Amino acid sequence: MQVIRNKIGFICDMDGVIYHGNRILDGVAEFVNWLIKSNKRFVFLTNSSERTPHELSMKLERMGLSVSADHFYTSAMATAEFIHTQNPGCTAYVIGEAALSKALYDFGIYMNDVNPDYVVVGETRTYNFEKLEKAIELVNKGAKLIGTNPDITGPSEKGIIPATGALISPIEIATGKKAYFVGKPNPLMLRHGMRKLNCHSEEIAFIGDRMDTDIVAGIESNVDTVLVLSGVTSREAIDNFPYQPKYVLNGVGEIVTDK
Repeated sequence: MQVIRNKIGFICDMDGVIYHGNRILDGVAEFVNWLIKSNKRFVFLTNSSERTPHELSMKLERMGLSVSADHFYTSAMATAEFIHTQNPGCTAYVIGEAALSKALYDFGIYMNDVNPDYVVVGETRTYNFEKLEKAIELVNKGAKLIGTNPDITGPSEKGIIPATGALISPIEIATGKKAYFVGKPNPLMLRHGMRKLNCHSEEIAFIGDRMDTDIVAGIESNVDTVLVLSGVTSREAIDNFPYQPKYVLNGVGEIVTDK
């Protein structure tokens, strides 16, 4: 895969590309070490809004990979940046984990459960009827509805669990208002990653495991796409989509080994 190795920058999805849950995938250590030793510019993107970059760095550290926090960009960060550019100094009611609230705070967006400008929803394990009721009330009063990502489900150690798309759906149904989703497949998040690397689109390879979020986001951002079969999409499923990745690999280790 010399043509991929020649790229200056790499944007990589995480779950299904780098790890499954708390298990690192085959060839990932070699790939990450190659990125670092070759002085490649790289960033790991995740649609999850549950963890901060520091927490993601620590997670990889526990798996034996040393990657500093500045190499991570999350949907929480992209959501906070998007809202800040739309309405600086605004307020929000948040259904999500601490990482999402922190990302919003970092952009000067403060919490408000009375008359917020936005209702922002991300992954959370503290979802309940009281929060749902409050969110519906605030959206009906005029707050704009934002989701960190449109994923309906996500993986966990216990199997498939509901993700942001599923959690925000009752609010959409009850209010008749459609949410705006910042995370993939919205190319906005990928463009944030490109800006973080300070690379032009032709200098970047985007690596993901999902045709419906990763690959379409890459195509719409005009970057070369690499689908790895270590995650959600199988080789047989590729032809079910009206678009195709530029490259198909079994895993990221093949970029280094050519196997």
